[in-house]
Formats: sequence, structure tokens, C-alpha cells
Amino acid sequence: MNGQVPAEPTDDARLRVVVRADAIVVAAGRSTRMGGTDKLVAELAGRPLLAWALDALAAAPEVARIVVVAAPGRVAGVAAAPWLPASVVDVVAGGPRRQESVHAGFTAFDRFGVDERGVVLVHDGARPLVTPALVGTVAAETARSGAAIPILPIAETLKRIDGDLVGETVDRTGLGAAQTPQGARRDLLRAAWDRYPAAGPETWTDEASLLEAIGVPVRIVAGEPANLKVTRPDDLARAAALIGDATTRTGIGHDSHPFGPDTPLMLGGVAIPGAPRLYGHSDGDVVLHAVANALLGATGLGDLGGQFPADARTPRGIASGELLRAVRDRLEATGWRPSSVDVTIIGARPRLTTHLDAMRTTMADLLGLERGAVSVKASSGNLDGADGAGRSISAVAIAMVARAR
Repeated sequence: MNGQVPAEPTDDARLRVVVRADAIVVAAGRSTRMGGTDKLVAELAGRPLLAWALDALAAAPEVARIVVVAAPGRVAGVAAAPWLPASVVDVVAGGPRRQESVHAGFTAFDRFGVDERGVVLVHDGARPLVTPALVGTVAAETARSGAAIPILPIAETLKRIDGDLVGETVDRTGLGAAQTPQGARRDLLRAAWDRYPAAGPETWTDEASLLEAIGVPVRIVAGEPANLKVTRPDDLARAAALIGDATTRTGIGHDSHPFGPDTPLMLGGVAIPGAPRLYGHSDGDVVLHAVANALLGATGLGDLGGQFPADARTPRGIASGELLRAVRDRLEATGWRPSSVDVTIIGARPRLTTHLDAMRTTMADLLGLERGAVSVKASSGNLDGADGAGRSISAVAIAMVARAR
């Protein structure tokens, strides 16, 4: 094979499976261009810059586990940080070069058991504004093709510099700026390091260049203009401007479940005797689910299904009040808090008028709000669809969040 490792495409059966990925977040740099400030703990809209990057990855449903690679002197501090997402399984020390830090994160996963054909994503901790959507796109393309990176086309005219003079204009046709996360199948990365050890004399500026060196084709996905890398103080100011200085955000959530065989019906955290429970992996409380989705949407943290998948990772029959408390904790860890909630319940049965006040009180307690900040209404569904026919119940919620001070 002349030393080349082919990136075999995945088959159709595998493509129908939801992609699961391990992510390495590299945060071991020396911040030499930040004027002595450690950029990864520098505050961005009231939170450490690294916390923003980790939250974006954790909010992507594709990301199952995260290893953070920190400078040796910062490992203990990062591991004990209250804003660390639950999906972070380890914090390890990095090396003198990026490639050695990435390799340290890569091998850390071996302790937890790995799929050699599984997807590994590598993301710069200094890119705080990556979106969960881009993370998912890179993961999906990596599962299909073996390796993928986001690229942003270069719009500016490029000049080669000769001292303090312009040497020549560089043709930008076919050029693009590489971003992260960069994705690769685990076996391909391992093969690349077998040929070019991370501690060896060669230096690779990113994972794509290492894979290219052993003949692995790297696919391109569209990058994001806001996915900037913070390397200088003015980059931090740009990131803060992109986040904006708004103190409130609004999200909309929806959920719907059919009636099931169990009892009692749970709505808004209140048990309603004499009515069948809604079918679901949890207790089926569509009201609390809709509120949770609205809060997560307002803060860009994905949805309830991504946070608590309907599989063995979430206990069957779990009380939705526990899920909502966990969502509230997650919001607060990312610098936000609930400020108001308005919910409409849609269903032909049962009659809910006498239960709405109890739901209001329960939700206010779960969210740490005054009762006046919570509104709950009910609609019969007007004989429309499954809700109006009495086969299911839906809920729509509007939630406002405010920056935690």
C-alpha cells in the first residue's frame, strides 16, 4: 500500500446509526500572544473562555465523552472547575507541542474502552463560539469519509510580506482557513502516529496535515465565520462582541406524548390521579419537558433529548422534575438563570383547571422563581389532531433567561 492508509467509507447500515464521537479539547498552550494572560481562563461574558468551548461540544448530541488536555500546572484546577460539563471524563497534562497534547488526550480514552472505527474530534479550547451544529456536521462527515475538517474560504486579498514591504500578491484561489473541531476515525489517527510518533522530529500544525502525510483524504465541510480562535487580546474583544451584551434571551420548547398504560398522569410536576400516564422513557411529563427545551434553546445548549438520551444513560421512569433541576443547574453553570416561563397545555382530557395552580407552584420551586414569574394555561385542542381527540397531550413553553450575576 506504499505506506498509505485508505479512509474506507462507512456502509449504508452504519450511516443510519446516530454518530457518537469522543472529543479532545486542547487547552495546553502558553498564551504567549495574550500579553501574559492565560486566555483559557480569561473571562468571556462572565465565564472562562474554555467553559464556552466545552459547553458547545457537550451540547452536541453526537459527543459522548470529552477529554480536556491542559498545561501540566493547570490540570488540577481545570479538573475541579464547577463549570466542567458532566461529559468530561478526564483532564490530562499536555506536551510542549500541539501534536503531543492531542496524542495525550487520544490515549487517555483507551482507559475507558474505545471503538477503533469510532469518530474522534479534536477542538481548540481557544475557539469558544463553535456551534453544536458544526460539531455534528464534522462528526457525521468523519463517520462517512474517515476524516473531515471545517474550512472557511478566504475573502481578503493575501500579500506575501518582505520586511516592511509587500513582496507579492498571493492568489487566494483554492485557499481556505482551517478551523476545529477536526475529525478522524480512531484507527486512522492511530496509524498516523504509528508512522510519525507524536514526540518525533516532525511538527504537524493540525490533525489534517498529519493524516495527509500518510495519504488519508480529508473531506471539507463549511466552517463558521464566528468560530474564531482567540490568540490575542483583541480576539477576546471580538468574541465578546459576537456573543453580545444582551442580558436576556428567549427560547421556545414543545413536547408531545401519547397516553400509555401506567398511572398516574404527571403534568407540571403534579400527579393527577385517575388519568393514565403519558408514554415515554421518563415519567412523560410534557409540561416540564417543554419548559426544559425552552430553557436549553434560549441558551444554545441543544435539547432535552440530547442532554438525556432515551437509553440506558437515562434511568427509565425518571421524574421529569429531576431532569428540569439538572437543566437549571446546567444553565447556571453556563452563566444563565431562568427568569420567567409561560406554558400552554393542549389536550382534550382530563380537565386540568383545578391542577394549574399546583403546577405553577411546583415549577416555580423547581426553577427558583417567584410564582408570579410562572404562567400555566390549558386548552382542549378544539377536536384537532391527536391532542384534540384525547389520544395525547402536548405542551408549548416560552422561557426567558437572564445572565447570572
